[in-house]
Amino acid sequence: MEKVNIAEKFSLFHEYWSPKIAGEINDSYVKLAKFKGEFVWHQHENEDEMFLVVKGKLLIKFRDKDVWLNEGEFLIVPKGVEHMPVAEEEVHVLLLEPKTTLNTGDQVNEKTVTDLETI
Repeated sequence: MEKVNIAEKFSLFHEYWSPKIAGEINDSYVKLAKFKGEFVWHQHENEDEMFLVVKGKLLIKFRDKDVWLNEGEFLIVPKGVEHMPVAEEEVHVLLLEPKTTLNTGDQVNEKTVTDLETI
C-alpha cells in the first residue's frame, strides 16, 4: 500500500493519448493520460469508462450532444455509447476502467495503445 501523488505521476510523461497505469483496483486500472487535440470516434462494447478531469477542460462528444468537463468533474460513459474526447489545450485525465479496455475501443489505428506502461 503506497500512496500516489497524481501531479508527480503526470510529470513522468509528456505524450498525448497514451494512458499509463497508476494503480489497480479489483479488475480495473486507474490510468493517467494527457489529452490534446481530437481523439477518434469509438465505443467500448463491454466496458464502462470513467473520465475524471484533474487539470484543464475536456469535451466529450456524443452523436446527440456534447458534454464539457472542468477540473474536478467526471463523466461515466456507458458501454456501447459512441464518443470522442476533444481537448483544445492539454488536459490531464484520470481514467477508471476495466483492465480489458482498449483506449480506442472498437477502432484500431495509430492512437491504439495495446502495451500499457505502469508509472
